[in-house]
Amino acid sequence: MAKTMVRVGVALALTLVVAGCLMRSNVAASEKPMTLPKPAVDAPLASAPGQQTMVLAGGCFWGIQAVFQHVKGVISATSGYSGGSKSTAEYEIVSTGTTNHAESEQIVYDPSKITYGQLLQIFFSVATDPTQMNRQEPDEGTQYRSVIFYANDEQKKIAEAYIAQLNDAKVFKHKIVTQVVPLKAFYPAEGYHQNYAARHPDNPYIARYDLPKVSALQQMFPQWYRAQ
Repeated sequence: MAKTMVRVGVALALTLVVAGCLMRSNVAASEKPMTLPKPAVDAPLASAPGQQTMVLAGGCFWGIQAVFQHVKGVISATSGYSGGSKSTAEYEIVSTGTTNHAESEQIVYDPSKITYGQLLQIFFSVATDPTQMNRQEPDEGTQYRSVIFYANDEQKKIAEAYIAQLNDAKVFKHKIVTQVVPLKAFYPAEGYHQNYAARHPDNPYIARYDLPKVSALQQMFPQWYRAQ
């Protein structure tokens, strides 16, 4: 809660400069590739509807949840914690940066509508900057590190191959630092963190850092964008 209050406090302080911040955000976004290449290694679309799960981390989970809630084929996106123990999966403790947890997003999707690799393409394109180490935008600490928590060997193979593909193509100015590690557990975050961007669209933190990601999704991947 303490870290949330810090974010809210910062957001209130930004109220008078939101327009300028959004302008700078759009300029920064234009410096990234318009679209990242499709994964060369990916799972095929399933022949029948179903459900599969992936867990990603890369900064504040508010923004990642906001992005994936607007992706066609995504059934649900839940904010939470991965990487540490159940006993420390609480926001105030995770915010100390000492738990090995990362703010994470559990994404349940229909593999007959979108693939694991396509979801990674969206993740790296608009949801996070995978070249930042232990931080994302204004948020610093190991809890904001970039991680792909794989659930099986196929997810590991696709994730590692895509990172290698992007690094070899030098689509980013700096090397991708995203970790690819086995998923041990996912712990849902407190209720007040769920659907935060959707419930607080006028919060200047959301306007500055998260809504531009959703706009980028709509512009860069119109075939996968859906209104919430």
